[in-house]
Amino acid sequence: MSPFRAAEAVAALLLAVLLTLVAGCGSRLPERAFETRPTVTPSGGEPLRVGIITSTTSPVGGQTFTGPRDGARAYFDALNARGGLDGRRVEVETCDDGGSGVGNNACVHHLIDERGVFALVATTALNYAGAPLVARAGVPDIGGQPLTPAYDTYPHLYGVYGSSAPRTGRAPGWDGTLYGGTEVYRYFREKLGARTAAVVSYNQAASAAYARLITRGLRAEGYRVVEEQVDFALPNFRAVAADLRAEHADVLFDAMDTHGNVRLCEAMQSLGVRVAAKVTNVQNWSSAVPRDYARAPGCRASLWVTGSSRNYEDTGQPAVRAFRTAMGDRPLSQWQLEGWAAAMWFTDAARSCLARGALTRGCVEDFMNRPEPYTASGLLLPVRFEHLARPPATRNTCLSVARWQDGRGWVSQGEMTRNCATVPQLGYRP
Repeated sequence: MSPFRAAEAVAALLLAVLLTLVAGCGSRLPERAFETRPTVTPSGGEPLRVGIITSTTSPVGGQTFTGPRDGARAYFDALNARGGLDGRRVEVETCDDGGSGVGNNACVHHLIDERGVFALVATTALNYAGAPLVARAGVPDIGGQPLTPAYDTYPHLYGVYGSSAPRTGRAPGWDGTLYGGTEVYRYFREKLGARTAAVVSYNQAASAAYARLITRGLRAEGYRVVEEQVDFALPNFRAVAADLRAEHADVLFDAMDTHGNVRLCEAMQSLGVRVAAKVTNVQNWSSAVPRDYARAPGCRASLWVTGSSRNYEDTGQPAVRAFRTAMGDRPLSQWQLEGWAAAMWFTDAARSCLARGALTRGCVEDFMNRPEPYTASGLLLPVRFEHLARPPATRNTCLSVARWQDGRGWVSQGEMTRNCATVPQLGYRP
C-alpha cells in the first residue's frame, strides 16, 4: 500500500494545484503536445521504445513535474551509452499532457496506439485520466508518481512506492478507502522528543482537508496539536508565528503551497520564532532551498524532509554516485532520483525476461509482481505489490529522513532501512 507519507505528499502537491486554480491561473492545454527524442538504431537490433508522460506545462507551471522524467531520461541515456539493453537501444518518447485529462488521454493514445511503446516509465501526471486506457491495453506503467489514486486502482500500473491494494479497476484501495501509516509523526516524537505539533492551513477547502489528514495522524501518535488557519487572500503569517511561539510548538507541518511556506518562514524569522523541525515532503527535496528561503535563514535551518528513497546527497552510495554523474552539473532533486530508479526498475525487469529467452509485457509484469521487494540497488525502500484482500491494521514501515544544513545541503538522518517502526494504518478517502 502507498505509505501515509506518500498520501501527504500527494495531497500537498494537489493542494498547490488547487490553490493556483483558485488564484485564477486556470488550466491550459500543452504548449508542446509531444516531444520525441531522436532515434538511433543500434547494430544489436531494433530499439525498444518506452514512453514517459509528464505534465510539463500545467496550472502549476514551471518545472514542477519534470524531475522524474529528467531522471529517467538520464538513466536511459547512460544505459544507451553503455550499449543499451543487451545491444538494443532504449528509445525514449516523452509526451506533455498539459496537466489536463484531455491532454493525458491524448498522450496515452499517441504513445500506445500510434507509437507502439512497449511500456510507460516514470509517469508524472496531474490528471491521469488515461489510466483506464493503459490498463485495458495491458501496457505496464512502471515507477509512476502517485499524484492520483490510479496506481492504487488499476492493474498494470506500478507506482514507485508500491501498493497492497487489490487494484481491480473498480475503486481506489479497498472499496474507495486507502490506508497508510503514521511513521513520519512517530519519527519526530521519538527522535526529537516532539510533543506539540502545529499544523498551518488556509481557509480553503483543499487546504483544510489536508490539514485534517495531518492532524489525525499526529493525534494518533499522541501529539498535542495546535491548529492554525490563515486567510487565503490576506494571510496574517506574523500572527501565526506569534502563536507558534506562545504555544511552544516543537514541530511544524503545513497544508500550504510553497509561496505560503516561504512567507510563514519569513514571518518566523522576523519574530525570532524557531521550531525543532519544519517538516516538508519529497516535492520540496531539492537543491533550490537556498534560493527559496534566502530571506529566512533561521527557518531554513529547521527544514526537515521525509520520503521513501535514498537522499540524493548520499554520495557514499555507488547507486547515488551513478545518478549524480549522469545528471552532471544540473540542479538536483529527489524526484529526479526516483525517476532514475523507475527507469532502472524497468531495465532490470526487461533484463530478467531476456535472460529467460523472451521480452514480453507479461514477463515484465511477472517481475513487478514477484514477492521479493525491489530496491533499485538501494535507492528505494523495499517496494512490492501484494494485492491484499484486506488492509492490515498495523505495518512495519521505514522512512528516509534528511535535514537541511547550509553549506552541506540535505544531510541524511540515519540509515533509511533502519528508520523503521510498526505503526497503525489509518484509512482516508482520496
